[in-house]
Amino acid sequence: MEPRNDTQISEFLLLGLSEDPQLQPLFFGLFLSMYLVTVLGNLLIILATIADSQLHTPMYFFLSNLSFVDICFTSTTIPKMLVNLQMQGKVITYAGCITQMCFFTLFVVLDNLLLAVMAYDRYVAICHPLHYIDIMKHMLCGLLVLASWVTSAINALVHSLMVLQLSFCARLEIPHFFCEPNQVVHCACSDTFVNDLLLYIAAVLLGGDLLAGILYSYSKIVSSILKISSARGKYKAFSTCASHLSVVSLFYCTLLGVYLSSAVTQNLRSTATASVMYTVVTPMLNPFIYSLRNKDIKSALKVLFEKIKMSPL
Repeated sequence: MEPRNDTQISEFLLLGLSEDPQLQPLFFGLFLSMYLVTVLGNLLIILATIADSQLHTPMYFFLSNLSFVDICFTSTTIPKMLVNLQMQGKVITYAGCITQMCFFTLFVVLDNLLLAVMAYDRYVAICHPLHYIDIMKHMLCGLLVLASWVTSAINALVHSLMVLQLSFCARLEIPHFFCEPNQVVHCACSDTFVNDLLLYIAAVLLGGDLLAGILYSYSKIVSSILKISSARGKYKAFSTCASHLSVVSLFYCTLLGVYLSSAVTQNLRSTATASVMYTVVTPMLNPFIYSLRNKDIKSALKVLFEKIKMSPL
């Protein structure tokens, strides 16, 4: 009997992290707290960069965009998870699943692209400091961010349209807390060769190549720092990119860890648990990394808090 395309009436079941009912209130409180911290922390970074004129530089322009993307990234997955936990449900509609998958793909690729753009910014600042202002002009910065959005949107749209061509024959279970693209594709009962091929191509071009570019930038940065004669000069140069390097390491290590482990283990539930690291924990920690290691952000946040205290209710 040939597969029947029931995609318009199909529902998916998001199995979540655990089926133990006693853990549901704990998960709800934990993820609600993490989500609120993520939104508040990244929102403060955005407000600080807007309020302080000294932070109107390419580095902090890219940082504010990254913070906005991190808010959107977590908002794509966590609210639905919280609703399911609160309502003791697992159902997500077909349209809702495709929409969630589309936005997840958009923002995870956008995160990659912005981290690569920020690495290029640090490369120019440290390796070509005398030409930094001439190279990193406002127009170029705007074009880099726009190109990142357009590239991410096209990639997400292509993957979503390809999933729409698949046939889903029954109500399907996804052993995850959101509609992870790879698992949604493998729930189909039709041929997924083209979808798998596109996923691998995107992983290489928008993952591997960007990571290679970041590593190349930092190899040049390290080489330039080592040429500085004074220890104070080396520390000052390294401190300008330490926060970004920490964020890059955290994001890629958790992301690669999840997908490499999924290739060798058959326990999809454990893979879903590991995915919490790059979908929730990393966006939550980014504001802390930048605020704790960056004096400019610290001072801007202090000024922002003082303005909030002095403002009338």
